[in-house]
Amino acid sequence: MSSSSSSLRIQPLSGTLGAEIAGVNLAEPMSERLFEEIRAVFYRYQVICFRDQKLTPEQQIAFAQRWGTINVNRFFARLKDYPMVAEIRKEPEHKLNIGADWHTDHSYDTNPAFTSILYAKIVPDFGGDTLFASMYAAYETLSKGMKETLSSMNARHSSRHVFGYGTTDLESRKTGRINNPRQATQDAVHPVVITHPGSGRKALYVNPDFTVGFEGWTDEESKPLLEYLYKHAGQPKFTCRLSWTEGTLAMWDNRATWHCALNDYHGQRRVMHRITVEGEPLSRV
Repeated sequence: MSSSSSSLRIQPLSGTLGAEIAGVNLAEPMSERLFEEIRAVFYRYQVICFRDQKLTPEQQIAFAQRWGTINVNRFFARLKDYPMVAEIRKEPEHKLNIGADWHTDHSYDTNPAFTSILYAKIVPDFGGDTLFASMYAAYETLSKGMKETLSSMNARHSSRHVFGYGTTDLESRKTGRINNPRQATQDAVHPVVITHPGSGRKALYVNPDFTVGFEGWTDEESKPLLEYLYKHAGQPKFTCRLSWTEGTLAMWDNRATWHCALNDYHGQRRVMHRITVEGEPLSRV
């Protein structure tokens, strides 16, 4: 079906976030009107996916560039001849996968990532799903007192302990799936509660992988409150689950979601092509 005119069919993935969009062939030219309709669905659902796509790297790049400037990933292996495309790979002999813990991409950057666009090239016969959690829902269900407490707080984020020399994931480094530990020098401070620049909604902006503490607090002082927020935000009622099929393209809003990749397909291959789009400074208002 042509993507030149509106033909969106939307199926929510859960009652909180996520939607599958049918009736769009991302390999074909897309009108500005249709793109804006997709953008509106994206801002509403935070996670969207398109099934049965047949995309070349050039076509995935072209779609990503409609959303903004592409970030060339510092740490992940890159697709040969396409440095803007990161290859997320797990081979049958690998025990660890990439992205297995709840996180938000690039929160350690001064301008955190806007969206990540992941395209499934090879999927296992079973397993390998991705979970997403809504940080809108996490914030909105906090008590009035907790919202007031967090409203003026900032949090510290870093790449050092995940991608630097001290990481415990030596397997991914030895197999070349994660590289350049010397470049893991990013530290950033962001509001704990942000106002989303596209939707205007407030979202909780801390995550278990990259947030290391609150500004003005020690790591030890920060830990109890962060652990409470992580437990709260990761509740199943705030999540959706995406089951991948070959040719599925999904994208998520890093300003309003967490995600984690389940590592439940040992002995099988999973290969995904990821593009990350640059974001902008985050603000409370």
